[in-house]
Amino acid sequence: MNVQLHRPSVDELWFRQQCMSDPETMSYNAGYDVSYAGYHYDTGCIDFDKSTWQDWFETKSKNKNFYYAYIYDKDIDSFVGYVNYNNNPDTNEATMGIVVKSDYHGKGYMRPSLKLLIKTAKANGVKILTDTVPNTRENALRVFFSLGFVKASEYVGKKFNKDELVFMIRKTL
Repeated sequence: MNVQLHRPSVDELWFRQQCMSDPETMSYNAGYDVSYAGYHYDTGCIDFDKSTWQDWFETKSKNKNFYYAYIYDKDIDSFVGYVNYNNNPDTNEATMGIVVKSDYHGKGYMRPSLKLLIKTAKANGVKILTDTVPNTRENALRVFFSLGFVKASEYVGKKFNKDELVFMIRKTL
């Protein structure tokens, strides 16, 4: 496995669209009571129509506090997921995300990808990375904790109207 982070071009946003429209990939996102355009409660999928790609790309690429990259496996010449963070410039604390496409779940992509995101964030002046992870995502939490993330707090959220314990995790860089 030869994992790299790759900043996509507008023409490569087909992969983001593919991930966001795949119910298996987006299942982690399903069942939350959020109200933003294009969110599908039942699957967690989010519409990302090609007509919006250029605007999305320009807005995100001009924002120096936002980082978005694909996880690229050079050995198989394929995108396998994506990572991102949004840094608060006042605190240099960034909320982050990592998504591995369902075809590649359980194949060891999270750890090396997260290491690369941590390295990139640190190089870009981020001081703290945070994420929210339900306690049921034990494998993901195991990887986060093994890379130095700690549980900062917890709260009870709702997924499909059922209580769900969620951890706010953080790593000081």
